[in-house]
Amino acid sequence: MSKNIIISGGGTGGHIFPAISIANALKLIDPDCTILFVGALGKIEMEKVPAAGYKIIGLPVAGLQRKITLKNFNVIVKLIRSLKISKQIIKDFHPDVVVGVGGYASGPVLYMANRKGIPTLIQEQNSYAGVTNKLLAKKARKICVAYEGMEKYFPKEKIILTGNPVRQDLLNKMNSKDEAFDYFGLQNKPTILVIGGSLGARTINQSIIGGLDKLGTSTVQVLWQTGKYYHTNALEANSSKGYANIKVMDFITRMDLAYACADIIISRAGAGTISELCLVGKPVILVPSPNVAEDHQTQNALALVNKNAAILVRDAEAQEKLVHEVLKLAENNERKNELAKNISQMALYDSAKTIAEEVIKLIQK
Repeated sequence: MSKNIIISGGGTGGHIFPAISIANALKLIDPDCTILFVGALGKIEMEKVPAAGYKIIGLPVAGLQRKITLKNFNVIVKLIRSLKISKQIIKDFHPDVVVGVGGYASGPVLYMANRKGIPTLIQEQNSYAGVTNKLLAKKARKICVAYEGMEKYFPKEKIILTGNPVRQDLLNKMNSKDEAFDYFGLQNKPTILVIGGSLGARTINQSIIGGLDKLGTSTVQVLWQTGKYYHTNALEANSSKGYANIKVMDFITRMDLAYACADIIISRAGAGTISELCLVGKPVILVPSPNVAEDHQTQNALALVNKNAAILVRDAEAQEKLVHEVLKLAENNERKNELAKNISQMALYDSAKTIAEEVIKLIQK
């Protein structure tokens, strides 16, 4: 019999790209299964899911404002509408299982599925569980997590340590440093990779701009992804200094090669990025974004820092400390080796396949 599977959630790339990876893994296991995505209208999933070849239905759902405001009345109205639509989607599609990957749309669909007695599975990407997933976990059959110690949020017997699905091209061990240096036009010398996501990270970029003289006159070179919003300022700042050892790019498409040439990586601490960094196994300095729900990026970073697998520089201190910390680390081979070894030990492989197999098991039961 064909299997009908709903995957619900999104809102950010950190939610939807793992969801698409799970869908692809399900199709590899059972090419005849039918997968329907449910997302939030106006969010990234409404573009990325169809581009990946899957159907998606959007819900008029939105998040509550943290402060008391009349906008929250509209949020509640949208939630009630989303619950009604979710009920109809489940009635029409007859799912055998519903998978929640986090984000606004995940709540209404999993809630209605649980009420109907349909098996649900939660994929929690962060080391800190949000309120919605903690509520949904009471009725979920399985909860796939990326970090140890999640029993403080979820029933222990439901938890499976799977890791977060990441881009498989990052695991291509054929990429050599020489190939990466040629691709980016860099020299064969110690390299710092700076990333802040496709849109960029303001604090990280400001910190690098503030430390251009220290970096430009050092023995390292810098491959700096600024994000599209900060590219012009960063390019102008470096051009005015004329430092040839600093390469400024708005976006890096070949992240596998960027990771290959890096000796140290500076990054935000999103769940998907952390999972990638563990697989890459390079020394990392994390600057968690403070502009996320429940400060979960700091919690993600601390999960590594507490195992001596990364260095944490808080956002508020980055302009003062970040460049100093990375140059100090660049000169300390023993510390670099220690960090690389410890972060590699936290890597979890084949996460999408493992999660997909758990989804199929729920259907078979």
